Amino acid sequence: MSDTVNAPDGPAGSSGGPDAADAPKKGIEVPVGDPTVLVNHLSVHYRVPSSERARGPQSRAARVLTRVGWSRTVTVKAVRDVTFVARAGESIGVVGHNGSGKSTLLRVIAGLETPTAGTVLASATPSFLGVNAALLPEMSGMANVRLGLLAMGMTPAQVKDTIPEVLELAGLGSSIHLPMKTYSSGMGARLRFAISAAARPEILLIDEALATGDAATKERSEAKMADIRKQAGTVFLVSHAAQTIEEMCTRAIWLHEGEMVLDGPAYETARAYRWWAWNVAKGEHGKAEGLLEDARAQLRATHVAAHDSTTRRYIARHRHI
Repeated sequence: MSDTVNAPDGPAGSSGGPDAADAPKKGIEVPVGDPTVLVNHLSVHYRVPSSERARGPQSRAARVLTRVGWSRTVTVKAVRDVTFVARAGESIGVVGHNGSGKSTLLRVIAGLETPTAGTVLASATPSFLGVNAALLPEMSGMANVRLGLLAMGMTPAQVKDTIPEVLELAGLGSSIHLPMKTYSSGMGARLRFAISAAARPEILLIDEALATGDAATKERSEAKMADIRKQAGTVFLVSHAAQTIEEMCTRAIWLHEGEMVLDGPAYETARAYRWWAWNVAKGEHGKAEGLLEDARAQLRATHVAAHDSTTRRYIARHRHI
């Protein structure tokens, strides 16, 4: 999937910046509570094969191995020294271009991948919802709803009471009775979200599952996420569409080549990312690099000291986790 680059939305007073009266809708605010997730100096590195030829002179053995199909390996730094604390009541968007480490970060928080360095602590088991979350394609959407709710630990009576809520949120109409294999990617994503959100998890991780919804679906999804957060929950949303983050989240983290370059209110952070992406798309690479440096400077000024203090308190309180 390619990155979504909308019309330029630069800082106030810059060329292409929005008028205050036309500022987009922000995510629903709810009271913020205690920390739920601590990501402390997290790094994820992979050793992968590369077909790129090594620069400089090669030994005879290396040349022979190359001829017989051997590939050298390189280190990919998917996530690099990321630190932040998430709190109950927050809806945190994660933005960045392709390959910036967004999905890797969520998978480590969910416990699906092991970090190379650093730690992740959580107050409850995160519920991870990705676009490839397993549902049975040969069975109907309704059958998958029942199986999904049962798999999350609900009793048959609870499943019966919860199904109407899932159907309303998914908004599939009569298609709910058709096999899942007939669904579009957007329909399947909406159903996965509706099933996962019905359990009202304390920590919900969503990877691109809402990016394909229409305006009505986004409104229902945002209201459901707000309901989860009001019950002392935290929601993470990864999306290529920065405007979705602006509209549905209260806070956003901007990742660039695995590095966290900005962490702040969703509207300001997503707008900064969109302005950077617009300049990259226009070939204004010098301007884009300057915007990255501005974001890094803002992060250094506001983030490190405050989060290191919170991290120490959180670790002291949750040593048993």
